[in-house]
Amino acid sequence: MKEPIRVLQIIGIVAGGGVEAVIMNYYEHIDRTKVQFDFIVHNDNKIDITPKVEALGGRVYKVTPYYKNPIAFMWDIYKVIKRHHYRIVHSNMNTLSAFSLFAAWAAGAPVRILHNHSTSSPGETKRNIMKFMLRPFARLFATHYFACSRLAGEWMYGRKMMDSGKVTIINNAIDLGKYAFNSHRRKILRKEMGLTDEFVIGHVGRFVFPKNHEFLIDVFAKAYKKNPHMVLLLIGDGPLRSAMEEKVKKLGLTDHVNFLGLRNDVQNLYNVMDIFVLPSHYEGLPVVGVEAQANGLPCLFSTKVTKETHLTHSTQFLDLSTGASKWAERIVSMKYERNEEVGEELRHAGFEINKEARNLANFYTKLSTGGT
Repeated sequence: MKEPIRVLQIIGIVAGGGVEAVIMNYYEHIDRTKVQFDFIVHNDNKIDITPKVEALGGRVYKVTPYYKNPIAFMWDIYKVIKRHHYRIVHSNMNTLSAFSLFAAWAAGAPVRILHNHSTSSPGETKRNIMKFMLRPFARLFATHYFACSRLAGEWMYGRKMMDSGKVTIINNAIDLGKYAFNSHRRKILRKEMGLTDEFVIGHVGRFVFPKNHEFLIDVFAKAYKKNPHMVLLLIGDGPLRSAMEEKVKKLGLTDHVNFLGLRNDVQNLYNVMDIFVLPSHYEGLPVVGVEAQANGLPCLFSTKVTKETHLTHSTQFLDLSTGASKWAERIVSMKYERNEEVGEELRHAGFEINKEARNLANFYTKLSTGGT
């Protein structure tokens, strides 16, 4: 049999975030007899994807993290590409791809894909300085350009380049059946969690600045005063988690805010929720927003989330500048009504993973045969 095309996926940090979720979604659903993924990740990640990747036929290379030693990071990547003769390198590290794609260029990889999954926010001054410094170099060492949304594409490449057709949008597609609403599962899980008639506000995201947990907790505190039968579920982990737990404690809401940590059953937990809230400072196109809509949940997103995430009629947007009180009012006023007919809307929008994985496989195949 003909060997599959091997694509080196560079993701660096593995911490239960959206980027690795997107890449793993594609990996699980792509035809691996035609295209096989191998991965470069940091050697200090708390989550080890090696068993899952190896079970699917791939390899995982663990390298020095860029934040510890960027030179060693690039050298490690260079050695992997040289030793295994990778022709297609797909870097998912946003502007930090400047490091990985430079190493790929130096190692002679003819196809170097820059995939941008994010934007920026005025609230991260130091991080933004680094982003703006690295952005031109990330583009310089790439031969092909991906983005998860028009917004993310314009931020990385500029409007002119987006309009030229040189940038390919890779939708954050999911397995729609996996995330479809299940009323039976809802009853079982709510009972296990001690929930009866409570109104459950849900959020999935790492505890980092962009996800804006501090604002979300303020919103919940005000919403709870209006409706004391509310519960907030926070799924995820991250460096700001302990600070948010302390904030909840000071507000006297410990019994009404559940920190569920990293979970491998998020698709089931959406069934428990009555509304999904994402008050992010910035996003590319959040995969959790797609998942929540696939579950039929009413969703409230900040206007910093790209409007391309507006995939179903049950989704609303609200500016962060309106303040926590307005957000609380909107949540209280939003009617719980599960949209169980979302599958066709999401398929039409290009978020059905099987079809999108076939498109990506065709793209890689074309590149491997010298196409553009």
